[in-house]
Amino acid sequence: MAHPNEELVRKGYEAFLGGDFGALNELFADDIVWHAPGRSQMSGDWRGKDEVFTQFAKVFELTGGTFQLQIHDVIGNDEHVVVLARATGQIDDRSLDDNGVQVFHIQDGKVTEQWLHPGDLYASDEFWGQ
Repeated sequence: MAHPNEELVRKGYEAFLGGDFGALNELFADDIVWHAPGRSQMSGDWRGKDEVFTQFAKVFELTGGTFQLQIHDVIGNDEHVVVLARATGQIDDRSLDDNGVQVFHIQDGKVTEQWLHPGDLYASDEFWGQ
C-alpha cells in the first residue's frame, strides 16, 4: 500500500498533465514555494499558487502542449515525496528528453515546497531558452 503522500503527489501529476489547476489548488499550500534551477526563463523560485500556476501555464504555452511527464517511481514518507520522472517536450526545433528528480515537502496534506533536479541542467536550460 502506498503512503498517502505518494498518492497526493500522483494526483498532482495527473492534474498537472490534465491542466486541472482546480485540483492542484486543493493539493498545494497557499504559500507553496517551487524551486527550478538553472538560467533559463523557467528557472527561479516561485512563491504562492499564482506564481506557480503561471509557470505551469507557461510550460504548456511554450511547448504547444507537447510537454509530458512519465513517472518511473514515487517514494514517500510523512514529510517528503521523491519522484523519478522522464520529461519530454518540443519547442520549435528543440527537444527535451530528460530523466530528473523532484522532491516535494508535504505538511498537513498539502505540498508546501518542491525542488526540481533535471538530469542534465545544461540541456534543460538550452531547451527552455532565455
